[in-house]
Amino acid sequence: MDRDKEEEERSTEPSRILVADDHPLYRAALRQMLSMHPDLEVVGEAADGLEAVKLCRRLDPTVALLDVRMPKMSGIEATRLIKQEIPSLIVLVLTALDEPEDLLEAIKAGASGYLLKDAGPREIYEAICKVMEGESALNQEVAMRLLMRLMEEKAAQEGERVLDRAGAERPSSEAPELPPTAQALTSREKQVLRLVARGQTNQQIAENLVVSVSTVKNHVHRIIRKLGVSDRIQAAILAIEHRLLAVGAIDLLEMRGLIVDLLKVAY
Repeated sequence: MDRDKEEEERSTEPSRILVADDHPLYRAALRQMLSMHPDLEVVGEAADGLEAVKLCRRLDPTVALLDVRMPKMSGIEATRLIKQEIPSLIVLVLTALDEPEDLLEAIKAGASGYLLKDAGPREIYEAICKVMEGESALNQEVAMRLLMRLMEEKAAQEGERVLDRAGAERPSSEAPELPPTAQALTSREKQVLRLVARGQTNQQIAENLVVSVSTVKNHVHRIIRKLGVSDRIQAAILAIEHRLLAVGAIDLLEMRGLIVDLLKVAY
């Protein structure tokens, strides 16, 4: 109860934003744009990835906007370090080019999404608002492609037996530590999490489970809290990495089919 009251009080304060980019003019433009919104406050600026990590430790921002390519330390490596130390901090990566590999690595490092540097003020503001609500800043097609790629990688790893020198089986890759509260996921929350991992929106999940969208939102927020992550995409990634969700051929086939349907609607 005290925790809910504390979160309610924090929600009335402006969200703290950190901006990291090695171009001073772009940082200044971003700061000016964000300052137009009373619910946002730019609390710091960094010119490189290393400085961004240090400022996140010191300033405790709500959201960090990190350029992918910066001197001293890339935005992706900075994201990885920040999320290891402060899992609840939300990271959005900024990029001049829409590079799928950069996006994949950024999301795997813990980013909640990405923004192209030529995005308009409204698009940037809406993306920040979405991630602060636990949503992903990725559109559904991109999110599904990303999660399918991760599922395929995990399925391939499951097919391999990685042995240590003593001949004992060990995980084929290092995964983020799973918080104890993850074991408290209810059967319904696991059901919702499986659909999130398939890239479904709250509306689609509500239709599948025959519940209201607000009920789904409540489930998603509880899942995010219990898993100790910042958004739904990171919740799905953590679940896949720790085998909270089985990765099977049916999941992958369903996701491929949904992506094809999305493309038909888009084009």
